[in-house]
Amino acid sequence: QVQVVESGGGSVQSGESLRLSCAFSKFTSGGYCMAWFRQAPGKEREGVAGIRSDGQSNVGDSVKGRFTISQDKSANTLYLQMNSLAPEDTAMYYCAAVSLAPWAWATCPRLGAGQYRYWGQGTQVTVSS
Repeated sequence: QVQVVESGGGSVQSGESLRLSCAFSKFTSGGYCMAWFRQAPGKEREGVAGIRSDGQSNVGDSVKGRFTISQDKSANTLYLQMNSLAPEDTAMYYCAAVSLAPWAWATCPRLGAGQYRYWGQGTQVTVSS
């Protein structure tokens, strides 16, 4: 069982920045796939950015150029740097993870919510204009 715990959310003004953190427990298999998702009230959960344990990453089109995903493997922590925040970024942000078998290496990073097994409780981000 992998534990993931998000932190860093808050209320900011449009144009400001936030950095979310996700502390995760060690994967026994070594390889993993992780991602950030968000869900606004009344909307479906959206994949924001994903990263593989070797650092390969991608970012969703809606946040490309503004959000960056990174990791500190020594600290077992995933980050989401969010710049130029806008009111439409307001949502609950979730960290998700799944162990990655060697045969599945090429399938990560990925932004489909159904492809992740472990989820955090979320951290709220609110952006006001």
